[in-house]
Amino acid sequence: MGLRVAVLGLGEAGSLFARDLLAQGAEVAGYDPVPEKGVPGLLRAGSEAEAAAGSDLVLSVNWARVALEVAERVAPVLRPGQVYADLNTASPALKERIARCLAPTGALFADVALMSPVPGRGLRTPALAAGPGAEAYRALLAPLGAPVRVVGEEPGAAQARKLLRSVFFKGLAAAVGEALEGAQRLGLEEEIRKEIAQSLKEADEGLVERLVEGSRKHAQRRYEEMLAAAELLEGVGVEPLLARATAAWLRGLVK
Repeated sequence: MGLRVAVLGLGEAGSLFARDLLAQGAEVAGYDPVPEKGVPGLLRAGSEAEAAAGSDLVLSVNWARVALEVAERVAPVLRPGQVYADLNTASPALKERIARCLAPTGALFADVALMSPVPGRGLRTPALAAGPGAEAYRALLAPLGAPVRVVGEEPGAAQARKLLRSVFFKGLAAAVGEALEGAQRLGLEEEIRKEIAQSLKEADEGLVERLVEGSRKHAQRRYEEMLAAAELLEGVGVEPLLARATAAWLRGLVK
């Protein structure tokens, strides 16, 4: 008998995972509270527990705010050795709570962090996995083309890595957005956009070191510079959220 997978949550990511699993010959049962959501060939279940019962692998792909509730509803039908993977972006503490919730069932919990956008990649989205079920998760999906790297046995270890990276990428996006909004007000958007793009193109490990050490060495001067940047943005009608936050961070480095 082939791999049996339950997909809990048929939004963008869940639907793409289900589609690719079906294409690989897996038997896929799915549940979503929105009745219209579905994938051709999917066995539509009436509840999370119905979808999960009898599966080899359960994929929770919904929202962090309901992830623990979903695990609690599914727990009564889980069996020893079954793999329950939570793919939601959540705090490591929440992943640990889900693992504790499922531990009495004997199911193997995997904390899975998807490290790239799922559209365009589907099942082939690079992922980190941690927890007692991480190796089993990789063993089930790697043969189907899923790139999974196991990073530890502690639930939350995968998510911690993703969230730390998110501090950089999402913070960078916000900083770029704030700078370009100010540049647009001053008629400098094209020039500043090109300068940002060139800086990103030339980025390497040396730049990371210069950013860290330079900020420590020149914290006072850069703190005052960011206060001036915040004043500039305010003057053109842009709320300087990132500029102020950066100034506060630099102020904390001043000795």
